[in-house]
Amino acid sequence: MAATSPTLTAERILEATEEVLRRHGPAKATVVDVARALGVSHGSVYRHFRTKAALREAVTKRWLDRTSEVLSVIVEAEDRDPETRLRDWVRALYDAKRRKAGDDPELFATYMVLADENVEAVAGHVADLTAQLTRILRSGMDAGTFTPTDPATTARALFQATGRFHDPCYAREWERPDAESDFAAMLDLLVRGLRG
Repeated sequence: MAATSPTLTAERILEATEEVLRRHGPAKATVVDVARALGVSHGSVYRHFRTKAALREAVTKRWLDRTSEVLSVIVEAEDRDPETRLRDWVRALYDAKRRKAGDDPELFATYMVLADENVEAVAGHVADLTAQLTRILRSGMDAGTFTPTDPATTARALFQATGRFHDPCYAREWERPDAESDFAAMLDLLVRGLRG
């Protein structure tokens, strides 16, 4: 009896695309390479993703969504005080970005190229992250932990102020010996400022 291959799904295609991108890099990876890795025709891949650009955008969004999902767990932990959630959220964002940059440099370099190509996916990611921050800040304001302000405006400012510790363009700085102490000092300063 012949073995059947697993059903071709968008998720399987995205997993294979990540591996192809890691192996070949963004300049040389093709849809044909992805199809070959899956043992299917490139037409089968195109049935799920109409263009190479759509496939690359989906991979970019998948990478970004992984970070959002980790952070959303912190946002949802409403039984914890807002200041702790805020500190944990900013810390988790920094740690996630550092891991991506340090654990798999080839894939991170690919991510940088694809992020530049897919500004809408990145903008959506930033909007999601600032919405998460807004929820934490609003709960802190409602509890009297943080000074009342417009939570959405404050979230955007906080996200921008912490950029050095999560924006991939600063990845080289995250390896510096004083990066951790700089991060802790920045976070303490921001939290003190939020308390008013």
